Amino acid sequence: MQQLVHKIWYQGHPAKWLLLPLSALFWLISSIRRLGFRLGLKRQTQLPVPVIVVGNITAGGSGKTPTVLYLIELLRQQGWRPGVVSRGYGASIDGELEVRTGMTPAEVGDEPAMIALRTGIPMVVGASRVKAAHQLLANHDVNVILCDDGLQHYQLGRDIEILVIDGERRFGNGLLIPAGPLREGLWRKNTVDFSLCNGQNAEAGEFAMTLQPSALLPVLPGADAIPPSVGDEVNAMAGIGNPQRFFSALSAQGYKIAAAHEFADHMAYQASDIAIIDNGLPLLMTEKDAVKCREFAKQHWWYVAVDANLPPQFSTQLLEKLSRAANAKQGTSHGL
Repeated sequence: MQQLVHKIWYQGHPAKWLLLPLSALFWLISSIRRLGFRLGLKRQTQLPVPVIVVGNITAGGSGKTPTVLYLIELLRQQGWRPGVVSRGYGASIDGELEVRTGMTPAEVGDEPAMIALRTGIPMVVGASRVKAAHQLLANHDVNVILCDDGLQHYQLGRDIEILVIDGERRFGNGLLIPAGPLREGLWRKNTVDFSLCNGQNAEAGEFAMTLQPSALLPVLPGADAIPPSVGDEVNAMAGIGNPQRFFSALSAQGYKIAAAHEFADHMAYQASDIAIIDNGLPLLMTEKDAVKCREFAKQHWWYVAVDANLPPQFSTQLLEKLSRAANAKQGTSHGL
């Protein structure tokens, strides 16, 4: 099914025409919803601290989580006290839940578990980003909120919108779900504050972002095995929005991939899933996959930690806009 969807969205498969009526219905419903906010019939909640929303207008992965990790580090370096709200996809969450280091993806979602493990940042997950943000502010001394994947969650007022674009696949066939990958029309690209293009093909007005591997780390906590070297033969697996990007990155680094295994995004792994593909060669996976495999990991499993790399102009412009937003809300600088 995943392969068929990819062909329809990105390779011009004729089945897209059969899905156009459903896309028209999706457009109608989402347009009415947006109009409700524009006319004030639906309430958008403004918070006392600036809100930065990171999202995309396509279904699937584009590099949002590395962007959020980049922003967390940047803001902390500049003296801000950030917190994160997220939906917690992949978990069954009743209400709002505070994320703590060590919580599993089944409890809080894939990306929140990964972000918490790496950063320890204050974070709340829940279906309502507004309620999650209120809980975050009530329990933590944060002065800026990052909303992970909330571009279409209009209930939450925002001061800065950051759109992350998959540079390889971009917007596919340009059609709305389900005939195409778009959550919103291409017009939405022109309404955000910043557009980041992950990978090649950045266009005018977009900041080019690259994901740089920063470390090869053991999936099994405390493992003391020797990691594979560039040029070694390895197996690879990925359960993300665009697995091929991960495999291509490994090949570009010089690893010889004996077998590449794709899993569904937000896959809830069992030990048996990995046992089928594990033949004793070093197994390389994404950081997002690793947090879901820690409980049954083996010594020869490794994950690739990646960091987003963005031009300094982006950071400068973002921090300037953020300071203006904070001053407008509070009349003081972020450090007071």
